[in-house]
Amino acid sequence: METTPGLHDVIVVGGSFAGLSAALMLARARKRVLLVDAGQPRNRFAAEAHGVIGHDGTPPEVLLGNAVAQLMAYPTVTLKVATATGVSGHDGHFTLALDGGEQVEARKVVLATGVTDLMPDIRGMRERWGTGILHCPYCHGFEVAGRALGVLATCAMSSHQALLIPEWGPTTYFTQGQFEPDDGERRLLQALGVAIETTPVVAVEGAGRSVERVLLADGRSVPIAAMFLAPAQELASDLAMQIGCELDSGPLGPFVKVDGMKQTSVAGVFAAGDLAAPMQSAPMALAAGQMAGLAAHRALMEDDRRRLPGD
Repeated sequence: METTPGLHDVIVVGGSFAGLSAALMLARARKRVLLVDAGQPRNRFAAEAHGVIGHDGTPPEVLLGNAVAQLMAYPTVTLKVATATGVSGHDGHFTLALDGGEQVEARKVVLATGVTDLMPDIRGMRERWGTGILHCPYCHGFEVAGRALGVLATCAMSSHQALLIPEWGPTTYFTQGQFEPDDGERRLLQALGVAIETTPVVAVEGAGRSVERVLLADGRSVPIAAMFLAPAQELASDLAMQIGCELDSGPLGPFVKVDGMKQTSVAGVFAAGDLAAPMQSAPMALAAGQMAGLAAHRALMEDDRRRLPGD
């Protein structure tokens, strides 16, 4: 099928695990793909990525750098280092505005722009995110196992995280005086040896980006080697809202609603990765991105077939 000059088959917005996976599938289908990425992946604060089979312990920047290099070997792929600031149009012809003033066009769009983690306003916490302040024990728990661990309550679901972390080490659940376990949860926590601390944490201390202790509002300190928490999240980009994608509510914040093929409520717009799932990890993002890429390709095929003579 002939395409309008300058009209890409698909624009993929976001160049982390989901976006790169989607772009790779489309590249292998020989589609004209534009990858737009601002170079701010969510896991840039972590020294190592875990749980990605065959790449366990690889620094995220190495993983993503290798993926970009492999993707750019495909002749139909173009990379623009930019931030997409606006989107308009309809299925078959979308226009995206970039922060440098340029406009780019495509028949389909895959959004993989991720989420932003919102840290509690506690001194010393933000700068230790991804090292001593952690979100996922499956991603980072092995490295701190056997040491004193903490769970900082950020929502009503935090007590469930406190029930999980003892698998990795002796645990203190810091309720912040707001998210107390119910009677059943308290019995389970006590049975697992979890200490329950109701006085709020006001600061995190340690050498460099490590965690050695937390300070409480009453002046006491509690030694810990790592603190787990589930921070609130917001979508890292408003592109999905601009184009009218339906959102859903998750325990930590909103996410873009998609079907099993990663199709959003807007025809021709697909979404994958952390912005489109309440449960998030690098392997899950890779799988979701692959599905979004395959679905976008099939949607292109269906459009082309409808234009065949006699159809």
